[in-house]
Amino acid sequence: MKIIGMETFVVPPRWLFLKITTDEGIEGWGEPVIEGRAETVEAAVHELKDYLIGKDPLPIEDHWNVMYRSGFYRGGPIHMSAIAGIDQALWDIKGKYYNAPVSELMGGACRHSIDVYSWIGGDRPSDVGNAAKEAVDKGFRAIKMNGTEELQYIDSYRKIDETVERVAAVRDSVGKDIGIGIDFHGRVHKPMA
Repeated sequence: MKIIGMETFVVPPRWLFLKITTDEGIEGWGEPVIEGRAETVEAAVHELKDYLIGKDPLPIEDHWNVMYRSGFYRGGPIHMSAIAGIDQALWDIKGKYYNAPVSELMGGACRHSIDVYSWIGGDRPSDVGNAAKEAVDKGFRAIKMNGTEELQYIDSYRKIDETVERVAAVRDSVGKDIGIGIDFHGRVHKPMA
């Protein structure tokens, strides 16, 4: 089996998908993307395409090492995202080739269920307490929210106090048995941390 095609799909506002096709008609899909850099990662995927076309897709670890080590400069978010999306697509092909879930190819399930959370927003805190309560009423046992609105490099500690109040409002609405995840999205700079 040989890789005969690699096609990328930029999907607004910020996603990139990759389809790798083999000469046996098996297609694998991956998502090589960094938010806000889809076209840049797409260019990196196409640079790696020259290496992959004509290769057997099944020795995935070998391909990963060649893609990672083939240049003088290694790593970085663009390069690693391109490799990650290709890696996903190759595992998808391998799973289809062996008619097995990828999780089985990697050693099998390590759990039979997982907890999920409901995203409730939070950076524009109109009423995160009610949003959290609605999620719990739908059966969620955890919620995730933005920790804060955008912060300047050095900003008012009032915004930190507002974050604490926002989280407290959620806790008051849902009680102590519900998980709360807080995502700061890289908004808290060192002087404010």
